[in-house]
This record gives sequence, structure tokens and C-alpha cells, in this order.
Amino acid sequence: MVVVGPHISIITLNVNGLNSPIKRHRVAGWIKEQDPTICCLQEIHLSPKDKQRLRVKGWRTILQANNEQKKADVAILISDKVDFKAKQIKKDKEGQYIMIKGTFHQEDITLINIYAPNTGAPKFVKQLLIELKEDINNNTIIVGDLNTPLTPMDRTSRQKINKEIIELNEKLDQMDLIDVYRTLHPKTAGYTFFSSAHGTFSRIDHILGNKANINKYKRVEIISSIFSDHNAMKLEINYKKNAEKGAKMWRLNNTL
Repeated sequence: MVVVGPHISIITLNVNGLNSPIKRHRVAGWIKEQDPTICCLQEIHLSPKDKQRLRVKGWRTILQANNEQKKADVAILISDKVDFKAKQIKKDKEGQYIMIKGTFHQEDITLINIYAPNTGAPKFVKQLLIELKEDINNNTIIVGDLNTPLTPMDRTSRQKINKEIIELNEKLDQMDLIDVYRTLHPKTAGYTFFSSAHGTFSRIDHILGNKANINKYKRVEIISSIFSDHNAMKLEINYKKNAEKGAKMWRLNNTL
């Protein structure tokens, strides 16, 4: 007997600035269309005072990490449709990441939304994983613009990954973290960013999860966006609980 638990969807997108009212309106419309449980945005370029500018009807819970220069900044929007209870929030003063620990319909979740800097991104992400090691567990989902292709397949140039990326992958492996997209699509070349300077496509935006939960990750996909230089990624998670042994349904044996 299987009891089907809650289903949540997480979407992540580098919006490349939200200072334009027209762009904010388009992003709000796009969020409503995608209808995620959780929406993680990077590079919002808003100050803490601009929280009301990020308002999207149906996503009242907004958590932000901002820096004074409005250079990076990340935000997490949570749908009103879910029963979310926050237990802990960690914010980076530089606006590079935000972490929330809480429960969705009694299911524990730790969500980390990251914007890694353009230079030294693999080292930054690796160091952040070390710093947050005590917070990362089986229920952790890490999303964001990591500014790092994790495999040669994540670049149209098929360029080999460097020493820093190899070390980052080793750290992910040590922490039982997997690239959900590459795990579910081992042979698919999907991209989230186009570099006009190099004329190459790459997948530098990622969703990472614990390998113990691979069966809960129902679907992951890349979603195009026309208002940013990045594409979005969306993950759907199914929480299924097996009933205790012995709680099987009684059925008459027809052979008797």
C-alpha cells in the first residue's frame, strides 16, 4: 500500500537584473505561467528596500540576500498554495547565496540558492559547500547559477574540464550530491547560457540533490526564457511514503 505524498516543483533562473518595471512585469507573468512551488532567482540587482518590487501575486513569501552595490543578489519566492514553515534562514552579506531550512507539508527541506561569481566560480562553490557542510543533508536541494559547466558535455566546445571543476566534482561526490539533470539525462546536451564573447552554449545553471533521493526526482527540464541571457531549470519532486509493513490491504483468497 503506497501513500502518495506532496508534489513540489522548484524553478531556478538568473534573471540578469530586475530594475526595469517592464521586465519585472514579464518575469511575474512568467512565474505565474510556470506555477512553481518554489522560485529561485539570481542576479535580481535589487536592494533590501526594493522587496515590494519583487511582488508576484500568489507568491507572498519572499526571502532575499542582497549586497549594497546591487551586483549579485538572490531571492526565493514560495507559493501561497503550500504549507511552508521556515525553521532557519542563512543569508550571505555579499548576496551570493541564501539558505532556508523548513518543512513543506511536514516534509523537511533544505534549499540553497547560489549565484557564483564569474571568476573563480568552481572554487567559490566548493568553499561554500565546505562552509555549509553541517547544514547539507539528504533533504538538501542546491540550485542556481554556478557559472560552471560540470562536464565536457555541458559546453558546445566539448572543452575538457579544468582542475578546479574536477575538485568541485570530487567534493560533490564526497557529499553524495548529484547533478540531477545529468543523472536523469546522461546523453542529452542541454544548455542554459549563450556566451556571445566565445560564441558557445553551456550549462552553467544547475540543480543538485542528494543521490539517495534519485527516485523522488520525477522530472528535470530546461525552460527557455526570452527576457534573460539564461534559460531556467525546473525540477519536479514527488514525496512518496510507504506504509508500515503489515499495513497491507486485506483481500479474500478466491481459491479457498
